[in-house]
Amino acid sequence: MIRLLVFCLLLAFGTAEAAPREISDHRWADVDRIVAIGDLHGDYDNYMETLRAAGIVDRRDRWIAGSTHLVQTGDIPDRGPETKKIIEHMARLARQASRRGGRVHNLIGNHEAMNVYGDLRYVTEEEFMAFATPRSERMRDRYFDAVIDDMKTRDPAGFAERPDDFRAQWYDRRPIGWVEHRQAWNPNWNPDGEMFRWISNARVAVQINDVIFVHGGISGHYCRDALEAMTARAHAALGQKDPEDLGILTDEHGPLWYRGLAGVAPEASSETVDAILRQHDAAHIVIGHTPTGGIIWPRYSGRVIQIDTGISAAYGGHVAYLEITPERLFAGYLPERIELPGDDAGLVGYLQRVTELLPDNEAAREKLQALRNEADKASAAATETGAAIEGSDNTPTSAGQAGNRDGIPICGTRL
Repeated sequence: MIRLLVFCLLLAFGTAEAAPREISDHRWADVDRIVAIGDLHGDYDNYMETLRAAGIVDRRDRWIAGSTHLVQTGDIPDRGPETKKIIEHMARLARQASRRGGRVHNLIGNHEAMNVYGDLRYVTEEEFMAFATPRSERMRDRYFDAVIDDMKTRDPAGFAERPDDFRAQWYDRRPIGWVEHRQAWNPNWNPDGEMFRWISNARVAVQINDVIFVHGGISGHYCRDALEAMTARAHAALGQKDPEDLGILTDEHGPLWYRGLAGVAPEASSETVDAILRQHDAAHIVIGHTPTGGIIWPRYSGRVIQIDTGISAAYGGHVAYLEITPERLFAGYLPERIELPGDDAGLVGYLQRVTELLPDNEAAREKLQALRNEADKASAAATETGAAIEGSDNTPTSAGQAGNRDGIPICGTRL
């Protein structure tokens, strides 16, 4: 009986040790399975198809993934009509996951921030309509009347000179549902707005096990900054009243907008990637934001992984996800998963598998051909020059010796 009791205690202790641990609200450890999905841009159907392909939800859209951690790297809004529907489902899914030992991590993308501070260039008319109610026309009329009254008081000359079709122009830029959309997103309209409350609980970046997740990327300017500090700065900017002082939310080198880890100039140096990983004791950085044309794409020998495959129909409807286990990393596509290569030498083989699996994916074929062309050029150059030239005084200079690229430090701080 005593032996049985000891065995049960040891079993319970071992299970507790293996359970996911929340180190802080930005860091988790001992998570056995992570699924990450990229930008969704208002496409609910493809969002659900991705979750089902990854084994996250059942046919009734309910959580079935147990202790899995799901990460969505931002940019749920804009370009598609169902932003509200996705976010509301995400909120329900987070509650379901928590009850079953799992977790949903929502990250702040540049489009979430834009909806808060009022850059609505990419909000579709259908997206505004999703916020509409039977009272929407009356609310819009009342708001227009308030605008007119304000113009009379603050800008009488402008009011007197307004064009004859001023009202029509104003309404054209503010379709039905626009008022409710602003009330939901903008804290200056309503500090308890549904969308603003949701984004206020999202993070700029999180780390699960040895993997950092962020929407755009981390540049050399933010290399030394804690994940918590970036989130705190973003939350403060989202809640302030001055649209001219948005700081981290609009910084082209900030975590919501930066594309240097995705190969867009100025491209991050390998030294910066190494420095970021050392700073956080991590092995990988997973990013969205920059579309890949349908491919889960590893860069920097797998230390950076791009997952904005273009799930939304606005970007081609390429359903895919990243799956991370303690042993391996996989690219999940609709037919099956493919193990990600551990270094650049495996990229050709990986792309061959992708093109076999997705024969209509033009981006995969182009990348594969480009890699083959590079290999042919390298082989030809090696043949021409032969082995290393003995006695040469020419010493290659590493990128790190320059200290920075285009004014971006290898590893600095912005905060």
